[in-house]
Parts: sequence; structure tokens; C-alpha cells
Amino acid sequence: MTDSDNLVIVQEVGLRDGLQSIPQIMSTDDKKRWIDAAYAAGVRYLEAASFVPARLLPQMADAEQVIAHAMTYPQLTVTALVPNLKGAEKAIAAGVHRIVAPISVSAAHSLANVRKTTLEMVEEFARIRALIDSADHQPRLIAGLSTVFGCTLQGRVPLSDIEDIVRRVLDAGCDLLALADTTGHATPGQVARVLQALRPLAGARLAIAHFHDTRGMALANTLIALEHGIREFDATLGGLGGCPHAPGASGNVATEDLVFMLDSLAYRSGINVEKLLAARHLLQHSLPGVTLYGTLARAGLPHGYTAPYPYPEEVAA
Repeated sequence: MTDSDNLVIVQEVGLRDGLQSIPQIMSTDDKKRWIDAAYAAGVRYLEAASFVPARLLPQMADAEQVIAHAMTYPQLTVTALVPNLKGAEKAIAAGVHRIVAPISVSAAHSLANVRKTTLEMVEEFARIRALIDSADHQPRLIAGLSTVFGCTLQGRVPLSDIEDIVRRVLDAGCDLLALADTTGHATPGQVARVLQALRPLAGARLAIAHFHDTRGMALANTLIALEHGIREFDATLGGLGGCPHAPGASGNVATEDLVFMLDSLAYRSGINVEKLLAARHLLQHSLPGVTLYGTLARAGLPHGYTAPYPYPEEVAA
């Protein structure tokens, strides 16, 4: 494995995907502290918020303030999720580096999640592309395909449907393509088949995977995705997350578990797993009663564990 091959981006999405699925509302100050702790641990990609009406997701009512704080870190790439053109306008005004627009391959999930059909969301995606192209500040545009591997509302998602939507968002001008296992249906064999089918269509733009751990398959699915060239993965501290419109779907893969596995395989994320584990205390304090997940936190680091390579701040020192 060459130096470029072993670099992996781990994007912390807990501030958006993690918080949107729980009834508790984390204070703005605690969200800022979470960003501080994540950055101190080496996180350099962060999905900070979504621009949606506060009446629908009160957890995101302070999106502008949270993103403004994240933007104070010059080396942090900040992403915002936007479900529509109005949200994209706010994200561009906030100065984010990347915008992800969710497009459900499952028609049933799309209607429940954004009140639009899948094709209507593709049309909205094209309008967001045009808006970015006409703006002075032009964030990268990610097509976040959700329910790619199955849906609790619809059931099986045919590969032909996935291929069709991929072609459409590529034609609409996506910069990057993210595949999300929104409901935790994905299995390693399925991930391999989908990536094999989509790589010839999307090429290098097929870059990001987002796995939920509902059935304990997230790390195994990550291994398969690595073998098929994916080098960016979403995760949440403490395994928070889910989807308000995906009944029974538990949280994302825990950031600390993912980083620990990547370390063991000599992939370099630049993230200090010990600092991630310490950051879980912030969530326990600010979200009392919320269940945190992750096997590493439960079992602890192996006796005598040392990081497999120096972290950036250690090299600088």
C-alpha cells in the first residue's frame, strides 16, 4: 500500500446525523465544545449541521452558530446537509466547504424524509448545482444517496434503481457521490456488488460511504469498501445517529471503533483514538440518558496499546 493509498478521511457526522435522531437538544455551547474536542483529536472533516426548518428539527435550530464556530478552524473542512434550494442558500452564505444533498433511492423513504419523490429531489439537486455555479463562494456538491442498500419502508432497493439515480446525479453535476446505508441493511457481499456496478459509471467521484451499525455489519462493510477504493467514511462519536424516517435503524458506526480498525490496518486518518474516547465524556454530560454505542469504549484499548504511527501534532513537536 502506497502512502497515498493508505490515507483515509473519517468525517465526524455526529453533530448532524447523531443529534437529529434523539429527542434531547444539545446546547449550542456543548456543540462548540464537541467541535473543539473533535479537532483536538485530529478530526479534519466535520458535518456540522443541516439547514432545515427548526419546527421540523429543533436540534438544528442553531446551525448558523455551530457552523460559524467550526469555520474558525482553518484546517477543518466543514460540510452542511441541505434538503432543498433554500437550505443551500443558507449553507453558501455560511461559507461551508461542502454541501451534501440527500437523495433517497427508495421512493417511500424520499417522500417521508423530504416530501418529494426521488426524481423531484434530483431536479432540486440540479437547481442547487446551478445556484452554486452562480455564487461567489462555491462549495463542493455531494450527492448523498440514502437507502442504497435497503429500506425499512420499501424493503429491497433494486440495483437498477441505484444505477439510474447515479447516472442522473452525475449528469446533474455532482462533485462527489456518497452511498449511505441509512437503515443498516447492508451486508459485505451486497456492498461489493453495488460498488462493482457503480465504479464504471461514477469513476473517482464515487468516494464516500456512510454505514450504520444496526446489524453489526458497519466495520465489515467498511473493509469491503476500502478494497473497492473508497477512502472517505462517515462516522459518529459514540455511535449516535439513525434516521427519523427509518424505523428501527440504529446509529452510525462509532468514530472511535472505525479509527481503531483503520489504525490496525495501517490506514492513516490522523485521528487520535485515545482522545476520541475521552471526548465521549462530553456527550455523556451534555446528553444525559442517551445511549452511547461502540465496542472499544466498552472493552477499552488493548493492554500496552500504542498508536501505530505519530499523529501530526507529535511530528510537529
